Amino acid sequence: MNTQKATLEGLSSLAEHLRRDWFSKRPFRYLIIDDFLPVGFAEDILNVYPMPDAGYWDSTTYTHQRKKFTQTRGFPEPIARFFALTATEEFRRLMTEITGIPELLADPDLVGGGLHQIARGGFLDVHVDYNLHPRTKLHRRLNLLLYLNKAWKPEYEGYLEFWDSEANRQLERIAPVFNRGVIFETNEISYHGHPRPLNTPAHITRKSLAIYYYTKELEDAAVAREHNTLYRQTTGLSGYLKTLASATRATTERLATKGPSGLGRDLIRRAHRRIQGLPRENK
Repeated sequence: MNTQKATLEGLSSLAEHLRRDWFSKRPFRYLIIDDFLPVGFAEDILNVYPMPDAGYWDSTTYTHQRKKFTQTRGFPEPIARFFALTATEEFRRLMTEITGIPELLADPDLVGGGLHQIARGGFLDVHVDYNLHPRTKLHRRLNLLLYLNKAWKPEYEGYLEFWDSEANRQLERIAPVFNRGVIFETNEISYHGHPRPLNTPAHITRKSLAIYYYTKELEDAAVAREHNTLYRQTTGLSGYLKTLASATRATTERLATKGPSGLGRDLIRRAHRRIQGLPRENK
């Protein structure tokens, strides 16, 4: 049996249980699925997962994220096979069966998705995702994450956190362990992130794969004005200091790559968009 078929059959056998679990969650819906892939498939992906100094990584620093490496192209086998599988009609139908979200569409450009790798000291503040695809303007509806980290220790941090923003409380703290899949809906209250800086030895990174699904339509009551990623601070004073340091680093990087004039043009463009009532650019 090939890996794609085995993956679909394995998840299909759990679909009824997963659907019940999905609809039991509040205030937004999510699933944590261990042994997400056949173990051989997951091992093959981990064996070819590129190091931070190899491949086509983007390591741009932003105010609310640091030492996050992202890759959306040039995947080796079997990573390319995994992304091809999750884009198939059969897989998307299965996601619809489990979540009840109809007519899910994949993003062939993997905007914001693909391979994610966090190095020591890296973090991603708690946030809700952009709600419209920056190019197609499709509605973002569902996130699928697959983690590939063996022998993960609590002191490493890097936990995925889900937050109830209205009650200001943490819903889940999910270890990014090997072959664990996490699926959650993307809406205006699905706050998530890994805000505590990674505390691994220098040679250990936090590895994951990310797929985002969209729909053409969205119920009128759920439609919000277009926005980029919206962050909130959940780690107190240390969190504000952390993001301040990251913002300083981001500015230094922009000056080095674009120069003062380029940085000035970026600031003017952002100010112009704000005056026009447009969201920040989502690249």
